[in-house]
Amino acid sequence: MHNMFWQRLRCLCSRATGSQVLFCLFIIGSAFFMGPAQANESNGNLAPELQGEFVQGAMIVGRSRESATVYLNNERLKVGSDGYFVFGIGRDDENDIHLKVALPSGETWQESYSIQSREFNIQRVDGLPQRTVTPDPEVQQLIRADNVKIAEARNINSDRLDFSEAFVWPAEGRISGVYGSQRILNGNPSAPHWGLDIAAPTGTPVYAPAGGEVRLTAPDMVLSGGTIIIDHGHNIFSSFLHLHAIHVEEGQVVQLGDLIGEIGATGRATGPHLDWRMNWGAVRVDPALLLPER
Repeated sequence: MHNMFWQRLRCLCSRATGSQVLFCLFIIGSAFFMGPAQANESNGNLAPELQGEFVQGAMIVGRSRESATVYLNNERLKVGSDGYFVFGIGRDDENDIHLKVALPSGETWQESYSIQSREFNIQRVDGLPQRTVTPDPEVQQLIRADNVKIAEARNINSDRLDFSEAFVWPAEGRISGVYGSQRILNGNPSAPHWGLDIAAPTGTPVYAPAGGEVRLTAPDMVLSGGTIIIDHGHNIFSSFLHLHAIHVEEGQVVQLGDLIGEIGATGRATGPHLDWRMNWGAVRVDPALLLPER
């Protein structure tokens, strides 16, 4: 196609007169000065490998060239070794996602993706300790202190690539709660539920669903009780709540399948279960979308 274009242009210019000569010169000059970014605006060879569906609550893992710069809606993403990057889609996100890949040479690729909407259930939970549903000022102060610790644990964008590997179920048990459901606690409307609840007897083992570094262990937070936060890299974190026992320490590196704790009913809970939550920075994503069917 490229050679045919120039052959036809030479033929046209050989017969050109007057204003046609100026037109030929304009075309030749435009082609000469066109940079590689313009010439390769939709270069399919730069298209990254993407894992995950573009639905509300999803975590999307991508892989591009290690030298590439990747943009999500014009915001630069962290690109790790081997070209891995990751981002999350929020529960209520509706606008199209725009991805762009750029190389130092100036070559670019870009594409837009529509987000598929989901329907979320309404879940009523009764019998909770009322101090955790409508806390008094003293308890509110404790909750704020807990939230500061959680924010500090997640205030890191590490180079780990554990997020790029397959996740596994952290515990065996009945699914008693799902991501995104609107919750009514003791009759009071509350924020959506952000995790995957797995109900099982107290003491049931909890395993690391992926590798990472333990950023927080806390035995008695007001709302989440026994809590562990694991850093999977690039702002992807798993949180494990309501634990009866914790078997890891802050700073410890765990591998997929390592024992990290035991299911309990600590904090704001009506019975023993694991509440597993995941974040990409401030964006809460659905752990269930990363798991194989049981």
